[in-house]
Amino acid sequence: MCTCITYLNGDFYFGRNLDLDCSFAEAVTITPRNFPLDFRKAGRLEHHYAMIGMASKNDSFPLYAEAVNEKGLCMAGLNFPGNAFYRKPAGQNLGIASFEVIAWILGKCASVSEAEEYLKQMTIVDSAFSERMVSAPLHWMLVDREKCLVIEPVREGLKVYDNPFGVLTNNPPFEYHRMNMNNYMNLSPKTPGNHFTDKLELKPYGQGLGAFGLPGDSSPASRFVRAAFLKCNSVAPKEEGASVAQFFHVLDAVAMVRGAVVTEQGTYDITMYSCCVNTRTGVYYYKTYDDVQVRAVDMNGEDLEGDKMKIYEL
Repeated sequence: MCTCITYLNGDFYFGRNLDLDCSFAEAVTITPRNFPLDFRKAGRLEHHYAMIGMASKNDSFPLYAEAVNEKGLCMAGLNFPGNAFYRKPAGQNLGIASFEVIAWILGKCASVSEAEEYLKQMTIVDSAFSERMVSAPLHWMLVDREKCLVIEPVREGLKVYDNPFGVLTNNPPFEYHRMNMNNYMNLSPKTPGNHFTDKLELKPYGQGLGAFGLPGDSSPASRFVRAAFLKCNSVAPKEEGASVAQFFHVLDAVAMVRGAVVTEQGTYDITMYSCCVNTRTGVYYYKTYDDVQVRAVDMNGEDLEGDKMKIYEL
C-alpha cells in the first residue's frame, strides 16, 4: 500500500508515501559514484551515477524503496501482489532481480528515454536478496522532468506504460487506473453549476461541491484518483518552501492512519514515512509517522566520488 506522485512547480519534485504494517530498517541512503554495485546476473558497476533515497540498511547493496540520481532520474517500487510475476534466471536478455531494479537503472541511466532502451531487453528475475527475504511483488514508476513510465512485470511479460498522471498506487494493474480516471472527468475544484435540469432551481450549499464524488477511502484505486486530482489542481508559489509543503499536503491527503486499515493478519497499515526530493538540487525531504517535522538530507553535501554508502538514521 503506497502512493507515489510527481509535482512540477518551477523545479521538479518526486516522492511517495510508504505504507506498511512494520519497519523494514529504513534509512536515508546516499550511494556515491564509486560504491561498487554487484548484480546477481548483470555483472558489476564500478562507477555509476550517485543517488539518494530510502533504503533498507545494509553494507553490501542499496536496497532502495525509491531514489533519485544526480541527473534527476527518479524511481520508486510499489507493492503489486497477485500481479507481479518474476521469471526464473535463464541467461537470456538482461536479467535483473526485483531488489536490483532501482539501483541498476538509476546507476546507468540519465533519463527515462535512455532507460527505455534497456527496458526493451530487461527481464525481472526471481532472485531474493538473501535466504531470509522473499522477492517483494512490485511494480515501478520511473520518471524525469520530461516523461513518466509505469513498469509492470506480469505473466505476459514486462509491460511499460506511459503515465500522463504522474501518480501510481498499487493493484489493479495500471491499465485499470488509466481507464478508471475517465469516471471522474466531471470533478472540478470550482463551484458547480446546475446541470441536473433547468426545471429546478438547484444551488450549491457550500464550498468544494465541484469535487463531490471524489473517493475518500484508502483503496489503491481511490488513492490514485484523489492524488491525481489534488496534484493536478495544486497551486503554490514557485519557491522551495511552498513547493515542498504543498507536496506533503498532497501526500497527507492519501496517507494511512493507524487503525483505519487492518490487514488480514490483524496488523495496521500506516504511512511509515513520506518523502519529497527536489530533482535539481538533490535535497531529499522526509517525515515519519511518529515525527511529522520535515527533515532534509542534501546529496550534494557528501563526497559523491566516494566508495562507501552514507546512511542517515531516521
